[in-house]
Amino acid sequence: MASIQNSFTARALEGAAALASTAWPVMERLLPERLEFDDTQSIWHAGTPDYRPRPSLEGSITADLAIIGGGFTGVSTAYHIAQRFPQRRIVLLEATSLANGASGRNGGLALNWINGIDTSDPDLTRKVYGLTSAGLCAIRTLIERHCLPVDHRFDGTLTLHTSPERAEAAHAEGEYLRGLGIPVQFLYRNELAPQFNARGVYGATFEPDTGQINGAQFVRGLRPILEERGVAIYEQTPVLRLRVGREIHLTTPRGEVRAQAVVLATNGYTSKLGLFRDALFPLHSSVFATAPLTPAQLEELGWRSFAGFADDRDRISYGSLTCTGHLVFGGGSNQAYAYLFNNRTRFPMQSGIARRAQEAIRQTLLEYFPAASALPIACRWSGVLGITLNRQPLWGRCGEYRNIYYALGYSGHGITLANLAGEFIADLYGGDDSRWRWLPFYERRYPPIPPEPFRWLGYQAFTRLTGRSPRV
Repeated sequence: MASIQNSFTARALEGAAALASTAWPVMERLLPERLEFDDTQSIWHAGTPDYRPRPSLEGSITADLAIIGGGFTGVSTAYHIAQRFPQRRIVLLEATSLANGASGRNGGLALNWINGIDTSDPDLTRKVYGLTSAGLCAIRTLIERHCLPVDHRFDGTLTLHTSPERAEAAHAEGEYLRGLGIPVQFLYRNELAPQFNARGVYGATFEPDTGQINGAQFVRGLRPILEERGVAIYEQTPVLRLRVGREIHLTTPRGEVRAQAVVLATNGYTSKLGLFRDALFPLHSSVFATAPLTPAQLEELGWRSFAGFADDRDRISYGSLTCTGHLVFGGGSNQAYAYLFNNRTRFPMQSGIARRAQEAIRQTLLEYFPAASALPIACRWSGVLGITLNRQPLWGRCGEYRNIYYALGYSGHGITLANLAGEFIADLYGGDDSRWRWLPFYERRYPPIPPEPFRWLGYQAFTRLTGRSPRV
Protein backbone atom coordinates (compact mmCIF):
# COMPACT_ATOMS: atom_id res chain seq x y z
CA MET A 1 0.00 0.00 0.00
CA ALA A 2 2.84 2.42 0.85
CA SER A 3 4.47 1.91 -2.55
CA ILE A 4 1.11 2.60 -4.25
CA GLN A 5 0.72 5.81 -2.26
CA ASN A 6 4.28 6.88 -3.03
CA SER A 7 3.72 6.17 -6.73
CA PHE A 8 0.50 8.19 -6.70
CA THR A 9 2.25 11.07 -4.90
CA ALA A 10 5.10 11.04 -7.41
CA ARG A 11 2.71 11.06 -10.38
CA ALA A 12 0.65 13.87 -8.84
CA LEU A 13 3.80 15.90 -8.15
CA GLU A 14 5.11 15.44 -11.69
CA GLY A 15 1.71 16.28 -13.18
CA ALA A 16 1.38 19.50 -11.19
CA ALA A 17 4.96 20.46 -12.04
CA ALA A 18 4.39 19.84 -15.75
CA LEU A 19 1.31 22.05 -15.70
CA ALA A 20 3.12 24.89 -13.92
CA SER A 21 6.07 24.53 -16.31
CA THR A 22 4.00 26.03 -19.11
CA ALA A 23 4.85 29.40 -17.51
CA TRP A 24 8.59 29.07 -18.27
CA PRO A 25 8.68 31.33 -21.38
CA VAL A 26 7.34 34.26 -19.36
CA MET A 27 8.93 33.71 -15.96
CA GLU A 28 12.52 33.16 -17.13
CA ARG A 29 12.45 36.65 -18.64
CA LEU A 30 10.88 38.22 -15.56
CA LEU A 31 13.19 36.48 -13.08
CA PRO A 32 16.72 36.14 -14.50
CA GLU A 33 19.12 34.19 -12.30
CA ARG A 34 22.28 35.60 -10.72
CA LEU A 35 25.69 33.98 -11.00
CA GLU A 36 26.95 33.68 -7.44
CA PHE A 37 29.45 31.63 -5.46
CA ASP A 38 30.81 31.64 -1.94
CA ASP A 39 34.05 30.65 -0.28
CA THR A 40 32.73 28.69 2.71
CA GLN A 41 35.35 26.11 3.66
CA SER A 42 34.59 22.53 4.72
CA ILE A 43 36.65 20.09 6.74
CA TRP A 44 37.70 18.58 3.39
CA HIS A 45 39.21 21.87 2.22
CA ALA A 46 41.13 22.08 5.49
CA GLY A 47 42.94 18.94 4.34
CA THR A 48 44.59 20.91 1.51
CA PRO A 49 46.21 23.82 3.42
CA ASP A 50 48.88 24.50 0.81
CA TYR A 51 46.54 24.58 -2.17
CA ARG A 52 46.64 27.71 -4.34
CA PRO A 53 44.26 28.23 -7.28
CA ARG A 54 45.69 28.61 -10.76
CA PRO A 55 45.43 32.08 -12.36
CA SER A 56 42.30 33.09 -14.24
CA LEU A 57 42.03 33.09 -18.03
CA GLU A 58 43.32 36.25 -19.72
CA GLY A 59 42.64 36.76 -23.42
CA SER A 60 41.22 34.56 -26.14
CA ILE A 61 42.13 30.90 -26.66
CA THR A 62 40.89 27.92 -28.69
CA ALA A 63 40.27 24.34 -27.62
CA ASP A 64 39.02 21.04 -28.92
CA LEU A 65 37.09 20.59 -25.68
CA ALA A 66 36.17 23.05 -22.92
CA ILE A 67 35.06 21.68 -19.56
CA ILE A 68 33.03 23.97 -17.33
CA GLY A 69 33.38 23.03 -13.67
CA GLY A 70 36.30 21.82 -11.56
CA GLY A 71 34.68 19.22 -9.33
CA PHE A 72 34.51 15.43 -9.58
CA THR A 73 32.75 15.48 -12.97
CA GLY A 74 35.01 18.04 -14.63
CA VAL A 75 38.28 16.66 -13.32
CA SER A 76 37.29 13.05 -14.02
CA THR A 77 36.29 13.98 -17.58
CA ALA A 78 39.56 15.82 -18.17
CA TYR A 79 41.51 12.86 -16.81
CA HIS A 80 39.89 10.22 -19.02
CA ILE A 81 39.72 12.25 -22.22
CA ALA A 82 43.34 13.43 -21.88
CA GLN A 83 44.35 9.80 -21.34
CA ARG A 84 42.54 8.57 -24.45
CA PHE A 85 43.09 11.57 -26.73
CA PRO A 86 46.46 13.07 -25.74
CA GLN A 87 46.58 15.15 -28.92
CA ARG A 88 43.41 17.09 -28.08
CA ARG A 89 43.57 20.57 -26.61
CA ILE A 90 41.50 20.39 -23.38
CA VAL A 91 40.68 23.43 -21.28
CA LEU A 92 39.06 23.29 -17.83
CA LEU A 93 37.39 26.42 -16.47
CA GLU A 94 36.53 26.63 -12.76
CA ALA A 95 34.62 29.62 -11.40
CA THR A 96 36.46 29.70 -8.04
CA SER A 97 38.85 26.90 -7.09
CA LEU A 98 38.84 23.17 -7.76
CA ALA A 99 36.45 21.27 -5.46
CA ASN A 100 34.80 24.46 -4.22
CA GLY A 101 31.30 23.12 -4.99
CA ALA A 102 29.61 19.91 -3.87
CA SER A 103 32.78 17.87 -4.51
CA GLY A 104 34.42 19.63 -1.58
CA ARG A 105 31.35 20.26 0.59
CA ASN A 106 29.65 16.90 0.89
CA GLY A 107 29.26 14.41 3.71
CA GLY A 108 32.11 12.27 2.42
CA LEU A 109 30.17 9.08 1.69
CA ALA A 110 31.13 7.04 -1.38
CA LEU A 111 28.16 4.74 -1.98
CA ASN A 112 26.58 2.26 -4.34
CA TRP A 113 23.24 2.66 -6.13
CA ILE A 114 21.56 5.45 -8.07
CA ASN A 115 18.67 7.43 -6.63
CA GLY A 116 15.36 7.23 -8.46
CA ILE A 117 15.88 3.76 -9.96
CA ASP A 118 13.54 0.97 -8.88
CA THR A 119 15.30 -2.22 -7.75
CA SER A 120 12.37 -4.53 -8.52
CA ASP A 121 13.86 -5.44 -11.92
CA PRO A 122 16.56 -8.03 -11.16
CA ASP A 123 18.59 -7.42 -14.32
CA LEU A 124 18.56 -3.65 -13.90
CA THR A 125 19.43 -4.00 -10.21
CA ARG A 126 22.48 -6.14 -10.99
CA LYS A 127 23.62 -3.66 -13.64
CA VAL A 128 23.25 -0.65 -11.35
CA TYR A 129 25.14 -2.35 -8.54
CA GLY A 130 27.84 -3.56 -10.90
CA LEU A 131 28.29 -0.08 -12.36
CA THR A 132 28.51 1.77 -9.05
CA SER A 133 30.67 -0.92 -7.47
CA ALA A 134 33.10 -0.58 -10.39
CA GLY A 135 33.00 3.19 -9.90
CA LEU A 136 34.03 2.86 -6.26
CA CYS A 137 36.85 0.51 -7.26
CA ALA A 138 38.01 3.02 -9.89
CA ILE A 139 38.30 5.76 -7.26
CA ARG A 140 40.53 3.58 -5.08
CA THR A 141 42.58 2.49 -8.08
CA LEU A 142 43.18 6.09 -9.13
CA ILE A 143 44.36 7.01 -5.64
CA GLU A 144 46.78 4.08 -5.59
CA ARG A 145 48.01 4.50 -9.17
CA HIS A 146 49.02 8.12 -8.68
CA CYS A 147 49.86 7.91 -4.97
CA LEU A 148 47.39 10.71 -4.28
CA PRO A 149 47.50 12.17 -0.75
CA VAL A 150 43.82 11.47 -0.06
CA ASP A 151 42.34 10.53 3.30
CA HIS A 152 39.91 7.69 2.70
CA ARG A 153 38.55 4.46 4.12
CA PHE A 154 36.46 1.76 2.45
CA ASP A 155 35.52 -0.58 5.27
CA GLY A 156 31.82 -0.42 4.48
CA THR A 157 28.79 1.72 5.28
CA LEU A 158 25.38 1.20 6.86
CA THR A 159 21.81 2.11 6.05
CA LEU A 160 20.01 2.51 9.38
CA HIS A 161 16.38 1.44 9.76
CA THR A 162 14.43 3.39 12.38
CA SER A 163 11.26 1.34 12.92
CA PRO A 164 10.53 -2.38 13.28
CA GLU A 165 8.47 -2.32 10.08
CA ARG A 166 11.22 -0.68 8.05
CA ALA A 167 13.80 -3.04 9.49
CA GLU A 168 11.79 -6.09 8.47
CA ALA A 169 11.22 -4.66 4.99
CA ALA A 170 14.97 -3.99 4.71
CA HIS A 171 15.73 -7.54 5.84
CA ALA A 172 13.52 -8.89 3.04
CA GLU A 173 15.15 -6.49 0.56
CA GLY A 174 18.58 -7.69 1.68
CA GLU A 175 17.60 -11.31 1.08
CA TYR A 176 16.37 -10.36 -2.39
CA LEU A 177 19.65 -8.59 -3.20
CA ARG A 178 21.75 -11.46 -1.85
CA GLY A 179 19.77 -13.77 -4.12
CA LEU A 180 20.95 -11.62 -7.02
CA GLY A 181 24.56 -12.07 -5.95
CA ILE A 182 24.88 -8.63 -4.36
CA PRO A 183 26.89 -8.88 -1.11
CA VAL A 184 24.77 -6.90 1.34
CA GLN A 185 24.23 -8.05 4.92
CA PHE A 186 21.33 -7.23 7.22
CA LEU A 187 22.23 -6.73 10.88
CA TYR A 188 19.60 -6.79 13.61
CA ARG A 189 19.91 -4.41 16.53
CA ASN A 190 21.70 -6.90 18.80
CA GLU A 191 24.20 -7.73 16.04
CA LEU A 192 24.85 -4.08 15.22
CA ALA A 193 25.20 -2.58 18.70
CA PRO A 194 28.65 -3.98 19.60
CA GLN A 195 30.11 -2.24 16.56
CA PHE A 196 27.79 0.73 16.05
CA ASN A 197 25.60 1.55 19.01
CA ALA A 198 23.15 4.11 17.64
CA ARG A 199 19.93 4.76 19.55
CA GLY A 200 16.52 4.20 17.98
CA VAL A 201 17.84 1.79 15.33
CA TYR A 202 16.13 -1.56 14.78
CA GLY A 203 18.54 -2.89 12.20
CA ALA A 204 20.95 -1.88 9.47
CA THR A 205 21.96 -2.95 6.00
CA PHE A 206 25.74 -3.27 5.62
CA GLU A 207 27.44 -2.78 2.26
CA PRO A 208 31.09 -3.79 2.05
CA ASP A 209 33.64 -1.87 -0.06
CA THR A 210 31.76 1.41 0.27
CA GLY A 211 33.27 4.16 2.35
CA GLN A 212 34.36 7.72 2.87
CA ILE A 213 36.74 10.02 0.99
CA ASN A 214 38.10 13.56 1.23
CA GLY A 215 36.83 14.92 -2.09
CA ALA A 216 38.84 18.15 -1.97
CA GLN A 217 42.10 16.23 -1.59
CA PHE A 218 41.09 13.87 -4.39
CA VAL A 219 40.11 16.56 -6.92
CA ARG A 220 42.96 18.91 -6.10
CA GLY A 221 45.45 16.06 -5.98
CA LEU A 222 44.64 15.25 -9.61
CA ARG A 223 45.48 18.77 -10.83
CA PRO A 224 49.21 18.12 -11.45
CA ILE A 225 48.33 14.82 -13.18
CA LEU A 226 46.02 16.66 -15.58
CA GLU A 227 48.55 19.39 -16.26
CA GLU A 228 51.23 16.80 -17.02
CA ARG A 229 48.85 15.45 -19.66
CA GLY A 230 48.42 18.86 -21.24
CA VAL A 231 45.12 19.99 -19.73
CA ALA A 232 45.02 23.78 -19.32
CA ILE A 233 43.36 24.64 -16.02
CA TYR A 234 42.04 28.12 -15.29
CA GLU A 235 40.61 28.73 -11.86
CA GLN A 236 38.87 31.90 -10.68
CA THR A 237 37.29 31.91 -14.17
CA PRO A 238 33.48 31.80 -14.17
CA VAL A 239 31.77 31.31 -17.52
CA LEU A 240 29.43 34.28 -17.91
CA ARG A 241 27.89 33.39 -21.24
CA LEU A 242 27.69 30.38 -23.52
CA ARG A 243 26.97 30.84 -27.21
CA VAL A 244 26.33 27.49 -28.84
CA GLY A 245 26.78 26.46 -32.46
CA ARG A 246 29.19 24.45 -34.57
CA GLU A 247 31.86 26.33 -32.63
CA ILE A 248 30.98 27.16 -29.03
CA HIS A 249 31.99 30.52 -27.53
CA LEU A 250 32.50 30.78 -23.78
CA THR A 251 32.81 34.26 -22.33
CA THR A 252 34.66 34.79 -19.03
CA PRO A 253 35.36 38.03 -17.13
CA ARG A 254 38.69 38.64 -18.87
CA GLY A 255 38.77 36.17 -21.70
CA GLU A 256 37.05 33.91 -24.19
CA VAL A 257 37.33 30.29 -25.26
CA ARG A 258 36.32 29.06 -28.71
CA ALA A 259 35.82 25.31 -28.53
CA GLN A 260 34.58 22.54 -30.79
CA ALA A 261 32.75 20.90 -27.88
CA VAL A 262 31.87 21.66 -24.28
CA VAL A 263 31.21 19.62 -21.14
CA LEU A 264 28.71 20.85 -18.55
CA ALA A 265 30.20 19.66 -15.25
CA THR A 266 28.29 22.27 -13.27
CA ASN A 267 25.62 20.23 -11.43
CA GLY A 268 23.62 22.57 -9.15
CA TYR A 269 25.02 25.66 -10.87
CA THR A 270 24.01 24.64 -14.40
CA SER A 271 20.98 26.91 -14.73
CA LYS A 272 23.27 29.95 -14.48
CA LEU A 273 24.34 29.15 -18.04
CA GLY A 274 20.71 29.21 -19.20
CA LEU A 275 20.62 25.45 -19.71
CA PHE A 276 18.54 22.76 -17.98
CA ARG A 277 16.69 25.37 -15.94
CA ASP A 278 13.59 23.18 -15.91
CA ALA A 279 15.52 19.99 -15.19
CA LEU A 280 17.13 20.46 -11.78
CA PHE A 281 17.42 22.83 -8.86
CA PRO A 282 20.11 23.61 -6.28
CA LEU A 283 19.37 22.23 -2.81
CA HIS A 284 21.53 23.39 0.11
CA SER A 285 22.51 20.67 2.56
CA SER A 286 24.00 21.72 5.90
CA VAL A 287 26.84 19.73 7.45
CA PHE A 288 29.26 19.97 10.36
CA ALA A 289 32.39 18.15 11.49
CA THR A 290 33.67 17.59 15.00
CA ALA A 291 37.25 18.00 16.09
CA PRO A 292 39.25 14.75 15.83
CA LEU A 293 37.89 12.25 18.34
CA THR A 294 40.05 10.30 20.74
CA PRO A 295 39.70 6.52 21.08
CA ALA A 296 37.98 7.11 24.43
CA GLN A 297 35.45 9.48 22.84
CA LEU A 298 34.71 7.01 20.07
CA GLU A 299 34.23 4.24 22.62
CA GLU A 300 31.82 6.36 24.65
CA LEU A 301 29.98 7.32 21.48
CA GLY A 302 29.65 3.67 20.48
CA TRP A 303 31.06 4.07 16.95
CA ARG A 304 33.63 1.27 16.72
CA SER A 305 33.37 0.16 13.08
CA PHE A 306 32.29 1.31 9.62
CA ALA A 307 33.16 4.35 7.54
CA GLY A 308 29.72 5.92 7.72
CA PHE A 309 25.95 5.63 7.49
CA ALA A 310 22.76 7.04 6.05
CA ASP A 311 19.29 6.42 7.41
CA ASP A 312 15.76 5.80 6.16
CA ARG A 313 14.28 9.13 7.25
CA ASP A 314 12.22 11.00 4.69
CA ARG A 315 14.74 13.83 5.12
CA ILE A 316 17.78 11.60 5.08
CA SER A 317 20.56 12.09 7.60
CA TYR A 318 24.09 10.84 7.04
CA GLY A 319 27.39 10.64 8.84
CA SER A 320 30.92 9.53 8.23
CA LEU A 321 33.99 9.01 10.37
CA THR A 322 37.21 10.07 8.70
CA CYS A 323 40.49 8.27 9.09
CA THR A 324 41.71 11.42 10.88
CA GLY A 325 38.98 11.01 13.51
CA HIS A 326 36.52 13.74 12.48
CA LEU A 327 32.83 12.85 12.75
CA VAL A 328 30.99 14.45 9.82
CA PHE A 329 27.21 14.74 10.01
CA GLY A 330 24.33 16.34 8.11
CA GLY A 331 20.66 16.14 7.18
CA GLY A 332 17.77 14.63 9.10
CA SER A 333 15.05 17.30 9.00
CA ASN A 334 13.43 20.02 6.91
CA GLN A 335 15.68 22.60 8.55
CA ALA A 336 18.83 20.75 7.43
CA TYR A 337 18.00 21.34 3.76
CA ALA A 338 17.06 24.57 2.03
CA TYR A 339 15.92 25.74 -1.37
CA LEU A 340 16.48 29.47 -1.92
CA PHE A 341 14.18 31.43 -4.21
CA ASN A 342 15.17 31.62 -7.89
CA ASN A 343 17.88 28.96 -7.68
CA ARG A 344 20.15 30.98 -5.39
CA THR A 345 23.45 29.14 -4.94
CA ARG A 346 25.06 31.29 -2.23
CA PHE A 347 24.01 30.11 1.23
CA PRO A 348 23.99 32.76 4.01
CA MET A 349 26.14 30.98 6.61
CA GLN A 350 25.77 33.81 9.16
CA SER A 351 21.98 33.95 8.93
CA GLY A 352 19.20 32.63 11.11
CA ILE A 353 18.38 29.95 8.54
CA ALA A 354 21.94 28.63 8.81
CA ARG A 355 21.89 28.65 12.62
CA ARG A 356 18.58 26.78 12.67
CA ALA A 357 19.94 24.25 10.18
CA GLN A 358 23.05 23.59 12.26
CA GLU A 359 21.06 23.22 15.47
CA ALA A 360 18.64 20.84 13.75
CA ILE A 361 21.36 18.53 12.51
CA ARG A 362 23.00 18.61 15.94
CA GLN A 363 19.73 17.46 17.51
CA THR A 364 19.41 14.65 14.97
CA LEU A 365 22.94 13.46 15.75
CA LEU A 366 22.11 13.46 19.48
CA GLU A 367 19.09 11.26 18.84
CA TYR A 368 21.47 8.60 17.53
CA PHE A 369 24.45 9.33 19.79
CA PRO A 370 23.54 11.18 23.04
CA ALA A 371 27.21 11.26 24.06
CA ALA A 372 27.90 13.55 21.08
CA SER A 373 26.59 16.52 23.10
CA ALA A 374 30.06 17.06 24.53
CA LEU A 375 31.91 16.91 21.23
CA PRO A 376 33.46 20.18 19.98
CA ILE A 377 32.48 21.31 16.47
CA ALA A 378 35.48 22.14 14.28
CA CYS A 379 33.78 23.22 11.06
CA ARG A 380 30.32 24.05 9.68
CA TRP A 381 29.35 24.39 6.05
CA SER A 382 26.64 23.99 3.43
CA GLY A 383 26.92 22.37 0.00
CA VAL A 384 24.80 22.72 -3.13
CA LEU A 385 23.29 19.49 -4.46
CA GLY A 386 21.86 19.23 -7.97
CA ILE A 387 18.38 17.70 -7.57
CA THR A 388 16.06 16.43 -10.30
CA LEU A 389 12.34 15.89 -9.81
CA ASN A 390 12.55 12.10 -10.19
CA ARG A 391 15.99 11.94 -8.50
CA GLN A 392 17.60 10.34 -11.56
CA PRO A 393 20.72 11.96 -13.01
CA LEU A 394 20.87 13.68 -16.41
CA TRP A 395 23.53 12.19 -18.68
CA GLY A 396 24.01 12.64 -22.42
CA ARG A 397 24.80 15.14 -25.11
CA CYS A 398 22.65 17.71 -26.82
CA GLY A 399 22.65 20.72 -29.11
CA GLU A 400 22.09 21.07 -32.83
CA TYR A 401 25.61 19.82 -33.48
CA ARG A 402 25.60 17.27 -30.64
CA ASN A 403 28.66 18.95 -29.16
CA ILE A 404 27.36 19.71 -25.65
CA TYR A 405 28.10 16.88 -23.21
CA TYR A 406 26.54 16.82 -19.76
CA ALA A 407 26.43 14.81 -16.55
CA LEU A 408 24.30 16.46 -13.87
CA GLY A 409 21.70 15.98 -11.14
CA TYR A 410 23.31 13.34 -8.92
CA SER A 411 20.71 13.98 -6.19
CA GLY A 412 22.98 13.07 -3.29
CA HIS A 413 25.06 10.23 -4.82
CA GLY A 414 27.61 12.44 -6.52
CA ILE A 415 30.91 11.03 -5.26
CA THR A 416 30.53 7.74 -7.08
CA LEU A 417 28.44 8.91 -10.03
CA ALA A 418 30.38 12.08 -10.82
CA ASN A 419 33.61 10.13 -11.03
CA LEU A 420 31.91 7.55 -13.27
CA ALA A 421 30.66 10.45 -15.40
CA GLY A 422 34.19 11.13 -16.58
CA GLU A 423 34.36 7.66 -18.12
CA PHE A 424 30.88 8.10 -19.57
CA ILE A 425 31.67 11.42 -21.27
CA ALA A 426 35.00 10.10 -22.53
CA ASP A 427 33.17 7.20 -24.20
CA LEU A 428 30.60 9.53 -25.77
CA TYR A 429 33.33 11.88 -26.92
CA GLY A 430 35.08 8.90 -28.51
CA GLY A 431 31.88 7.84 -30.28
CA ASP A 432 31.06 4.67 -28.30
CA ASP A 433 28.08 4.69 -25.93
CA SER A 434 27.57 0.92 -25.84
CA ARG A 435 28.50 0.65 -22.16
CA TRP A 436 25.82 3.14 -21.16
CA ARG A 437 22.77 2.66 -23.39
CA TRP A 438 20.90 0.64 -20.77
CA LEU A 439 20.89 3.49 -18.24
CA PRO A 440 17.28 4.68 -17.68
CA PHE A 441 18.41 8.32 -17.63
CA TYR A 442 20.75 8.35 -20.63
CA GLU A 443 19.42 11.09 -22.94
CA ARG A 444 15.89 10.45 -21.71
CA ARG A 445 13.09 12.95 -21.23
CA TYR A 446 12.93 14.24 -17.69
CA PRO A 447 9.94 15.48 -15.68
CA PRO A 448 10.12 19.30 -15.79
CA ILE A 449 10.42 21.46 -12.70
CA PRO A 450 8.29 24.62 -12.85
CA PRO A 451 9.70 28.16 -12.81
CA GLU A 452 9.37 30.63 -9.97
CA PRO A 453 7.28 31.38 -8.04
CA PHE A 454 5.73 27.92 -8.45
CA ARG A 455 9.05 26.21 -7.77
CA TRP A 456 9.63 27.86 -4.39
CA LEU A 457 5.98 27.59 -3.35
CA GLY A 458 5.82 23.93 -4.36
CA TYR A 459 8.99 23.06 -2.46
CA GLN A 460 7.84 24.85 0.68
CA ALA A 461 4.34 23.37 0.59
CA PHE A 462 5.47 19.81 -0.04
CA THR A 463 8.22 19.73 2.57
CA ARG A 464 6.28 21.54 5.30
CA LEU A 465 3.08 19.57 4.83
CA THR A 466 4.67 16.15 4.53
CA GLY A 467 8.08 16.48 6.21
CA ARG A 468 9.61 14.95 3.11
CA SER A 469 12.04 16.31 0.54
CA PRO A 470 10.92 14.36 -1.62
CA ARG A 471 13.66 12.14 -0.28
CA VAL A 472 17.29 12.89 -1.08
